[in-house]
Amino acid sequence: MSDAYDPGNIFAKILRGEIPRHEIFEDDVALALMDVMPQSKGHCLVIPKAPSRNLLDAEDETLSLLMPRVARLARAAHKAFAADGVVVSQFNEAPAGQTIFHLHFHVIPRYEGVALVPHSGGMADAGMLAEQAALIRAALD
Repeated sequence: MSDAYDPGNIFAKILRGEIPRHEIFEDDVALALMDVMPQSKGHCLVIPKAPSRNLLDAEDETLSLLMPRVARLARAAHKAFAADGVVVSQFNEAPAGQTIFHLHFHVIPRYEGVALVPHSGGMADAGMLAEQAALIRAALD
């Protein structure tokens, strides 16, 4: 394991526009987009533009700017899908479940009695992701 940030990670490529995305919003601090392997209807991500592997090496300023955006996205996803709840999760290093080493937050709407789908490696339908992104954008405050 290397503690150095790798600018070739998939989220860095997405931020540079090298890989397509289903964007919800973008500003000078972060990008919010749909997770292409959703565990639930409306599963989305917030990715900071500042490079860091995860919470363990992120600057406090980055985190303070990022969290209001995570909360804004969680409220919008909750509203857009009439979810019963929302999980916000973030993983730090491989033993904790991190697979992409660029800081990111998962925002996962939850529904009573509905189990999460495992991250299977299969990508969701692009049309469905585009529709869900539009619903979340419409619900943003």
